[in-house]
Amino acid sequence: LKIESVVSPRELIRLEFQDGSKHFVAMMRREGKVIGQGLFSGATVTEYGMHDIHPGVSGDPHGYLVFTLANGDVAYVKWVVRGVFVSGPQGKPTLLDNGVWEVVGSTGSLKGLQGAGTLHIRRVPSPLERNFVLEGELFSAMESRK
Repeated sequence: LKIESVVSPRELIRLEFQDGSKHFVAMMRREGKVIGQGLFSGATVTEYGMHDIHPGVSGDPHGYLVFTLANGDVAYVKWVVRGVFVSGPQGKPTLLDNGVWEVVGSTGSLKGLQGAGTLHIRRVPSPLERNFVLEGELFSAMESRK
């Protein structure tokens, strides 16, 4: 499996810490379309995520991705990422968002689906959109799916 999806905001709840730290928590629902290779290619995806961010220091985003195939079958994927800020060009902080994912539930033809892999969240030009990049392996109860 190697897929990616640019997800766009649909709902956002944001908590801004008023202590001068710039720390914030964003709970969001974003949606997109999957491109790439593998079982989820062409599916729609909805992110339900909580992003706990200390700008310039670190981030701890986690949540669920819900992949819906054209026939309505669904796979639920749990993900967790550790965000690390590193010194980028001209000393400006650059965020590296890397983590893991695993299948935690499924319906219909996807029933019994198992799998896990790596997840990278990349910035795109839009300030609230993100590109989720997943790589890994998927297995059904009957056959191997990659």
